[in-house]
Amino acid sequence: MFQPNSHPQDASSSTLMQVDPKETSMFVRDEIQNGVFPQAQSIIYNAKKLQDDLHVFGMKIKHHEDNIKFLKSHKYKLDDSILDLQVILGKYHSSTLPNTENDAHSSNPSEEETTEQILLHEKSAAGILCQLKMHHDTQTSHLSLTKDVLGVVATLGKVDDDNLSRLFSEYLGVETMLAIVCKTYEGVKALETYDKDGQINKGSGFHALGDSIGKELDGRYLVISRSPFCRPFCGEFMVDDPQRRLDLLKPKLPNGECPPGFLGFAVNMINVELTNLFFLTGSGHGLRETLFYNLFSRVHVYKTREDMAFSLPCISDGAISLDGGMIKGAGVFSLGNRNDVDVRFPKSSVTSTLPDNYFDTERHLKEMKWKREKMLEDIKREQALLDTARQSFERKKEEFVKFLAHSSAYAAQDIKFKTKVRYLMSSSTAL
Repeated sequence: MFQPNSHPQDASSSTLMQVDPKETSMFVRDEIQNGVFPQAQSIIYNAKKLQDDLHVFGMKIKHHEDNIKFLKSHKYKLDDSILDLQVILGKYHSSTLPNTENDAHSSNPSEEETTEQILLHEKSAAGILCQLKMHHDTQTSHLSLTKDVLGVVATLGKVDDDNLSRLFSEYLGVETMLAIVCKTYEGVKALETYDKDGQINKGSGFHALGDSIGKELDGRYLVISRSPFCRPFCGEFMVDDPQRRLDLLKPKLPNGECPPGFLGFAVNMINVELTNLFFLTGSGHGLRETLFYNLFSRVHVYKTREDMAFSLPCISDGAISLDGGMIKGAGVFSLGNRNDVDVRFPKSSVTSTLPDNYFDTERHLKEMKWKREKMLEDIKREQALLDTARQSFERKKEEFVKFLAHSSAYAAQDIKFKTKVRYLMSSSTAL
């Protein structure tokens, strides 16, 4: 019997709307069989493989970068050692370079000749001091006025050849070459006194000394106090160097290379007599690291003007080239013809023959240069391998980026599929 409100089409309709849970499970199973989930697994596998490949190339890049860093550090050490040997050998060759217009009438002075040059400035403080030492040496050593005086700058250092002597003297200038050097500031104060109006008291100090020998002190003169105003070099000294040369950090171009033609530092090319070498200040500093370091600082010495110009990025305190080039400071160039300064450093008392170990040093230098060339080849080879590894890394990275873009498109489709399954499952549960 039919109910009054029942309609056959309603029953039929209700039957059509029902969803069998088994049907849904079969639908999901069909999707798995159709390759949806295996495709997801494939994406994960390929992503992992690409990441592993990128990691391998990254490790290769690091390996070659480390090798290059190691090789370059050893090359820099070789550069320093080669430079040290070149400086040792260079002092025997500096005077053999092409000479300039002043060479015809110049010669490297001896100590006696340097003193004669100073005496020509008879009205200078240096000239008066030299006259006192020459003619009244016994009295001078006992004078309270001069007992703190070490000497004149030109007499406190020597060089190995005429070219360096003229260059260094010109760089410092005649006024500095004639400067009086005192041990302390107390010695400086003793050289000149003043009356209550601030005028020079010519009855004392160097003015009185000049009058005592018939030489009137004329004009200004420089006096250098080693202590406490000469700020000393605070670094180390070269190992086993009897001259106690300063272990200065060698210049480097922006690419890390030592400048071509660099021969050394001017302060280390001054030779100090043994009597003055160990004459220390109260704080234990010698002439080189006080007086000459303050005069020359880190002035570079190069073979040629061209070398000096090429090295401008690493020149801060000035430079000199053996063919007459001169830089007085950062951006300050001294151009024109040389000024032949008559007061020059005397020549070191060395024999004209080469030292016994000269050829051993020269052979050692050639060996080190050969090692450097081999190291440069190794660096070049490692750089080529590094470039190849970087190119492979970039290609693999590009492949990985494209893969991620493709996977994103699949992920979007996968979301639609999951949404469809959730909808069917929720419809089945509701019914």
